[in-house]
Amino acid sequence: MATSSVSIASEASERVPWYVWCAAAAVTCSMVGIHWDISWHRSIGRDTFWTPAHIVIHLCGVLAGISCGYLILSTTFGGRSQLRDNSVRVWGFRAPLGAFLAAWGGIAMITSAPFDNWWHDAYGLDVKILSPPHMLLAAGILAVHLGALILIAGNMNRADGGLRGRLQMLFLYVGGMILVCLMVLQMEITSRSAMHTAHFFRLVALTTPLVLAGIARASDFKWAAAAVAGVYSTFLLLVNWILPLFAAEPKLGPVYMQVAHFIPPEFPLLLIVPAFALDLLWQRTANWGGWKQAAVSGAVFLAVFAAVQWPFADFLMSPAARNWVFGTGYFGYFTRPTSLYASYRFYPAEAGAELWEEIGIALAVAIFSTRLGLAWGDWMRRIRR
Repeated sequence: MATSSVSIASEASERVPWYVWCAAAAVTCSMVGIHWDISWHRSIGRDTFWTPAHIVIHLCGVLAGISCGYLILSTTFGGRSQLRDNSVRVWGFRAPLGAFLAAWGGIAMITSAPFDNWWHDAYGLDVKILSPPHMLLAAGILAVHLGALILIAGNMNRADGGLRGRLQMLFLYVGGMILVCLMVLQMEITSRSAMHTAHFFRLVALTTPLVLAGIARASDFKWAAAAVAGVYSTFLLLVNWILPLFAAEPKLGPVYMQVAHFIPPEFPLLLIVPAFALDLLWQRTANWGGWKQAAVSGAVFLAVFAAVQWPFADFLMSPAARNWVFGTGYFGYFTRPTSLYASYRFYPAEAGAELWEEIGIALAVAIFSTRLGLAWGDWMRRIRR
């Protein structure tokens, strides 16, 4: 009997905890729902709060709230909780740090729902992505993502063997979804029409190197940056190819473009190429100082990304990309046919002193973003609670 009990306990200790799976599911729900909702706005318009896309988004908050709320209560009041020794104290409650972040994010998401409904009633049914209730929702979603990542990091840093490997894969997956989340916030200002401006590369450098460097440093996986960028690319490709399979028609006006199906987001940026280059670089510069490594990494990221994305942007503007694979023939119903975006034209590129100024700022941003990511990754490597 004793041997059997030990065997069961050992088997349980090798499993990924259920609340980790729940946190990963919450992260997935948020990004599926957000992209579905944006497509809903571009294809149908906001006809009611109770759309399936909104329900999937707020399912993220519910999953995070229930799982992490239970984790907080059970760790605080359960005298024999195994996590009690690996927890932090907040306002008298005890739980892993990630649980508190994710629980706050879930509360913020649920709070944003009535705020968003009131905002649309007051200011219009279809508004920009960047609005106060959407920013509260985005803050909640990002908190759930970061909470899930830190929750997994704590478990991963305490584990070894096969369990650590499984947690490491979940860590890379959630890292990839964080990249997806941050790129959503930049969606309106990084369209293909902007891809021949230095400002576009500055905007991408603001977030991407931070995520790639942080996740790579914390996970200690050889190809971590490529794996994170691969999650981002795979997720967006699936969204791009699945959404147009379902019928939709506008319910708001004015309608400038005829729509018969859901309109997907744009083709993913080619971030996997500079991510692969960074993995190769970091394997050879592990002993470098932080700022030296960040300076070279930032320059490599910008150079490789510009080398692949600039000509690819030309391809995206060509007739060869107007198919279901690359999806450049899809336009929201409110897109004016005379716009640069609909007529496949680029914004004017910077020139002269303005160009060099933008390049210099982009390089500085990429270096600082990478350095911040490396410091963030070092911090996550030390998390045990």
